[in-house]
Amino acid sequence: MTEEIIIAGFGGQGVLSMGKIIAYSGIMQDQEVSWMPSYGPEMRGGTANVTVIVSDNKVSSPLLNEYDTAIILNQQSMDKFEETVKPGGVLLYDPNGISKNPTRKDIKIYKITATAEATGMGNPKIFNMIVLGGYLKIKPILKMENVIKGLKKSLPERHHHLIPLNEKAITKGLELVKET
Repeated sequence: MTEEIIIAGFGGQGVLSMGKIIAYSGIMQDQEVSWMPSYGPEMRGGTANVTVIVSDNKVSSPLLNEYDTAIILNQQSMDKFEETVKPGGVLLYDPNGISKNPTRKDIKIYKITATAEATGMGNPKIFNMIVLGGYLKIKPILKMENVIKGLKKSLPERHHHLIPLNEKAITKGLELVKET
């Protein structure tokens, strides 16, 4: 199994941390991983993306032109990465901030209303964990116990009290994701 993912949105949406949690979770499952962030000098508020590879085999290069899955969190990223999903691949997006829905017919497209749900849960910062839950529903490549271990590894210890809330957000994402 090899899963090649691009996660793209604005800095501050948790794009890089979501990728890091997926990568750490893969490590916890004794898989080979690659995590390669890309962002401009403005970072927070500017566009950011991260390429993550989780594989049973050694990862030969973190550089990719096409992806098995694209997780899209803003319109600029939709415009840039929709066409990079491999035929038969998956595109997951939050419709908040998306003015033009994806149009490809040769991929599976899923929507998750993570922004609205995170606001409803009283903490917009858990938005990315809701999206992660949606991704794990579509592609259950990681065991939940390893995702929690990856979350602990990724978060500074002073934020470990937030792990139960993040776990709840991941569970909510599992319920929310819908194929369009």
